[in-house]
Amino acid sequence: MLARRPRNPLQALQRRTQELKLQVDGLLSESQLKEALEASKRRDIYQRCIQLKQAIDENKDALQKLNKADEPAPIGNYNQKKEDEHSLLDKLTHQLQELAVSINRENITEIGALPEREEDDNSAEEAEEEDDDEEEESEETGDEEETEDEEKQEHESQQQATSKEYIAIGDFTAQQAGDLTFKPYNKEEGQDSSEEGSEEDTEVGDQTAEGAEVKQRTDSHWNAVRKAISEQINTIDVLTTMGAIPSGFRPSMLFQLLEEGNQFQASYFLQPELTPSQLAFRDLMWDAKAGTIKSIPSRVSFILTLWSCKMIPLPGTSIQVLSRHVSLCLFDGNKVLSNIHTVRATWQPKKPKTWTFSPQVTGILPCLLDGDCFIRSNSSSPDLGILFELGISYIRNSTGERGELSCGWVFLKLFDAGGLPIPAKTYELFLNGGTPYEKGVEVDPSVSRKAHGNVFHQMMMMRRQPQLLVKLRSSNRRSRNLLSLLPETLIGSMCSIHLLIFYRQILGDVLLKDRMSMQSADLISNPVLATFPKLLEQPDMMDALRSSWAEKESTLKRSEKRDKEFLKAMFLLVYHNCMVPLLHSTLLPPYRWAEEETEAARWKVITDFLKQNQDGEGGLQALLSPHGVHEPFDISEQTYDFLGELRKNTA
Repeated sequence: MLARRPRNPLQALQRRTQELKLQVDGLLSESQLKEALEASKRRDIYQRCIQLKQAIDENKDALQKLNKADEPAPIGNYNQKKEDEHSLLDKLTHQLQELAVSINRENITEIGALPEREEDDNSAEEAEEEDDDEEEESEETGDEEETEDEEKQEHESQQQATSKEYIAIGDFTAQQAGDLTFKPYNKEEGQDSSEEGSEEDTEVGDQTAEGAEVKQRTDSHWNAVRKAISEQINTIDVLTTMGAIPSGFRPSMLFQLLEEGNQFQASYFLQPELTPSQLAFRDLMWDAKAGTIKSIPSRVSFILTLWSCKMIPLPGTSIQVLSRHVSLCLFDGNKVLSNIHTVRATWQPKKPKTWTFSPQVTGILPCLLDGDCFIRSNSSSPDLGILFELGISYIRNSTGERGELSCGWVFLKLFDAGGLPIPAKTYELFLNGGTPYEKGVEVDPSVSRKAHGNVFHQMMMMRRQPQLLVKLRSSNRRSRNLLSLLPETLIGSMCSIHLLIFYRQILGDVLLKDRMSMQSADLISNPVLATFPKLLEQPDMMDALRSSWAEKESTLKRSEKRDKEFLKAMFLLVYHNCMVPLLHSTLLPPYRWAEEETEAARWKVITDFLKQNQDGEGGLQALLSPHGVHEPFDISEQTYDFLGELRKNTA
């Protein structure tokens, strides 16, 4: 008998792909036999989706490693055939993702509880093995039986790992049939498992939020955020299972906080704060001698520069990234103590894992890209620090669903054990996965931080870790004077600091100098005070104001620039001429985060208006022009309700 001719490697992979395609087609047909499959059948199909996805990934890896030199005989159009094969595998992956998402949603609707699904997964796995045995009866069984045993062991180990992977970040009491009651993660019980990881931390540059004990959160806004995050977990689980995102990615905690009202917006912290007696302003006082607001020192006052992010894992091709950004806020290991400030990153296709920022934004560059941030806080917490969260805004190609993901976080404590401020220098901060209320989660477990091998190997592994580079800069005399005119607690862009100071000075004039009676709580007629907070939450409008003011300032004489009252009057003129009409124009689409078309449309309207404003006679002509259409007049555009806007002291 002649020996069987060895099969060509590419042909072998093509045959395996066709087998996988038949299995995927069969699975799709099976899922469409009934409009509503039984729960056990849905779980069986979902499990087989996962196993088929793993088999397709293995075939992709093998295909990637193939070279033309591996073939025993020449093959025409070799590279094209490889590309066609890869495209087919991508198509199969996409079909499985669609099926898994629809099946998973039905499972969640009917079952809802994790333990029941895990128990049924065992039976589903056994059923899958029986189906595999029947399908492979005509094949040569020796190696395949061994492969099935390996897959079974691997899947069982994955199930065991999954059962240990979930850590509660808040208590939850069962509310309906099938719900699972659980308690938050206990820090003391987890110390042994995290001991090894803590030894790998590098000086200040690799701190986490573990410096202060994480207490159970009971405040109402956190309950709402926790609920919102838990609702997204199912989608994140599907994306993780299908390989679209690394297992350390989570729904963005800071984005959810921003969605829960204005409590963490810069506009909220820009407002004056009342004393505990509610009878005076705590951080807005009048200096009669200087004729302006008083400078207020604070415990923390410095400038931070975002340099770059390195080795950030890439999401899969099934989702499109709309924005890469870093959000930062003051944090004490338990709660957020300031507004949440976001800086958008840029990246180059040649280096997709590296994010960069633009320090010292000038000219027409958007303030959203400004990597120079001022930090102010008067918190007395010994655990005070900065929480950084790297995030992406994304849209799923298959469903059009939008979302916000955290790609890692790190906590930089601002004071050492003795209460002294950390030095002003550049810090290399290694990122953690999960959320700040989880412990021991890596961003991408495939690039583990755990020490293995020799010193050289460990150094190479550390270079592959996701990290954030920032620089703390001590402020000089001029910047200290500027920062002291701002509220005690605030984070923002350095390129906008002069606009914020104008607003605070106008607040001082209206609330402290010109008010007829300090006991009066009447509405105040002042369009700037009424609308500036809205402007602050629209970065492109702040850019328009910054550009308009810079143009006006360039025409002033040196003596006029030294006259504070004259400058303030000119600022008010610019604001009324440019911002008031533009803010209420119907041509301006509503501001939406990370929507490129909306951002482009808004900027076109803004630039067109500013150009027309330069050629015309100012804001009055724009308001009275028959060509301009504006929203119906509302009294809130004109009046400032300082009692409704002020922050209440919670000390």
